[in-house]
Amino acid sequence: MDLSLVLIGVVLFWSAFTQSVSGFGVALVSMALLPLLIDVQSATALVALIVIVVDIGVLARYYKSLRFGDVWPLLLPSFFGVPLGIFLLRYIEESVMLLFLGIILVGYAVYALMGFRLFELKGRGWAYLAGFLGGLLGGAYNANGPPIIIYANCRRWKPDVFKGNLQSFFLFNSFVIAIGHAVGGNFTPEVWRMFLAGLPGIILGLLAGIALDKRINPIVFRKIVLVLLLVMGIKMIF
Repeated sequence: MDLSLVLIGVVLFWSAFTQSVSGFGVALVSMALLPLLIDVQSATALVALIVIVVDIGVLARYYKSLRFGDVWPLLLPSFFGVPLGIFLLRYIEESVMLLFLGIILVGYAVYALMGFRLFELKGRGWAYLAGFLGGLLGGAYNANGPPIIIYANCRRWKPDVFKGNLQSFFLFNSFVIAIGHAVGGNFTPEVWRMFLAGLPGIILGLLAGIALDKRINPIVFRKIVLVLLLVMGIKMIF
């Protein structure tokens, strides 16, 4: 098998394992590592397929905690942000995209590692803003997580509700992103080849995360992942 496909499979395993253990990270980890192996546009299209598989697997664990009334104000505006993000993906130079992706990774990693206690949000307008930004970044870089995670923290959701709501948003949003990439012709034969080759790694990553969930300290694991994201983001910027 082509060495590049093996390396892509390793990245997908690690990404799926990360999300299975910590409840986040499949897109952030994938988009931090895949551009080292393939171009950004192919990486974004590939991750759009990966995220659907991983989100279904993780949501199956937390669906009982889902509160759809909290999720739909995030979803609706994200549907408008996604096509704009995909448009930017097609027409902005890769060096500029890598810079923005690096800034997103560094900004989110610093925010999460510092443990900032942001003010509590109560108005629904913040959900519309967070949802639109999530859709925009999701369409462009598959990085819809940071604005949604920050919003969820500001809403003071309990941990199980946090995971259930986020996974449902990510799943619905991922379908919209995938449709956008399909319409835009970004799912090339090469992208499908990489996805099918990496599918066993995704499934193994999910199963390994479930099996080791009780044996790994999720807080320590999350910090390790965030430090790695910080390093990769700085590398993309400079």
